[in-house]
Amino acid sequence: MNRGTRAASARPVRTGVVLLAAAMLLAGCTSAGQAGPGSRAALDGTGPFTFVTGRDTTGYLRGVLSAWNAAHPDQPAQLIELPEAADDQRAQMVTNLQARSDRYDVLNLDVPWTAEFADAGWIVPLDRREFPLDRFLRPAVATAEFEGRLYAVPYTSNGGLLYYRKDVLDREGLRPPRTWAELERLASTVAPRYHMGGYAGQFLAYEGLTVNFAEAVQSAGGEILADDGRRVTVDSPQAHEGLAFLVNGIRDGWIPRAALDYKEEESRRAFQEGRLLFMRNWPAVWGVANRRGPDSKVAGRFSVVRLPGLHGPGSSSLGGANVAISAYSRHKRSAVEFIKYLTSLATQRQVLVQGSLPPVWEQLYDDPALIRRFPYLPTLKESILSAKPRPKSPNYNQVSLAISKSVHDALSLRLSPDAALKGLAQDLTGIVQNQ
Repeated sequence: MNRGTRAASARPVRTGVVLLAAAMLLAGCTSAGQAGPGSRAALDGTGPFTFVTGRDTTGYLRGVLSAWNAAHPDQPAQLIELPEAADDQRAQMVTNLQARSDRYDVLNLDVPWTAEFADAGWIVPLDRREFPLDRFLRPAVATAEFEGRLYAVPYTSNGGLLYYRKDVLDREGLRPPRTWAELERLASTVAPRYHMGGYAGQFLAYEGLTVNFAEAVQSAGGEILADDGRRVTVDSPQAHEGLAFLVNGIRDGWIPRAALDYKEEESRRAFQEGRLLFMRNWPAVWGVANRRGPDSKVAGRFSVVRLPGLHGPGSSSLGGANVAISAYSRHKRSAVEFIKYLTSLATQRQVLVQGSLPPVWEQLYDDPALIRRFPYLPTLKESILSAKPRPKSPNYNQVSLAISKSVHDALSLRLSPDAALKGLAQDLTGIVQNQ
């Protein structure tokens, strides 16, 4: 359930127990505001409901749901776990929603899906006054909005980090890179002395490559689509600069060619096995790679910084998940109260402590006790606050497919960066014109 990147598929036709219990009781007493779309009058119906999400790989959700159910025996939540692969998750959600089934109530959506599901009429607008959005990370809130209305509530956030071998750089008397030029120099000169590859991200032709490319473009000052999602801006000098940076890394060898087949797990394993000096990945890697034992050769030997950019620290793609209510749910008021519970401060602390997922409450990133346990939190907060959403489009999955294909052709040296971007601009123009 690491909602950093999600695989793409074609877009359908438009049409602590005590703390937890206290938070739930508080959520149940919150007023909903005035009548209207997304208010108590419009979102009615109480009773048993389902919470639909990708596979919970840590097991933390069962405790979260058990606490809710103990306090709300007349409105129990049933967990429905979909496959771990995001394209399969989305496919099952879409099939259910297209059928107008009431089987799914609360949906855990990857952040780029929010606009698509809202545009299709599959999720309902919410009353923003019911949720403490001003306490959440600002970029996370933006992902839950579509055309000026709130259609979901941020549940987790995420930002990319640059993992590096601190022991190696310390031995060389070097600092971690802040710019692409510094990253290239260290990956080209230091890594070979230690028989390691220089740098890798997620460069297989899937959603992860869309994320990595978007980060390169925006870290050079460019964008793929304009903010309205209806104008293609990818064929720009900044995008050329970002793509050329990655292509040059492959051609010159400081990005190993094996990285062309890397997703999150493959790149994590390469770093964890001591085969990489630098790696771009999500914060979930921290805990896994720091487990001492035969599975990790880098436990206690690495650290993280923000992603580098053209002239200084770069900008991550914004990851995370939003929770929304199916338009076909018969128990929307129960669903609203459950979303309040999921996004309460007490539950959000459990999301981090038990699930190792980045929360959306900004104050948790400044908590000294949590920082002692998760030392990357201050850096992650900087990453998220400077992150940008992936191209915002109701046709996002087709957009992502087009990006990952064109960029992979360039990284595989089948197309020049110029040819890849010109072709991508044409493909994206056709997609956004048909929205």
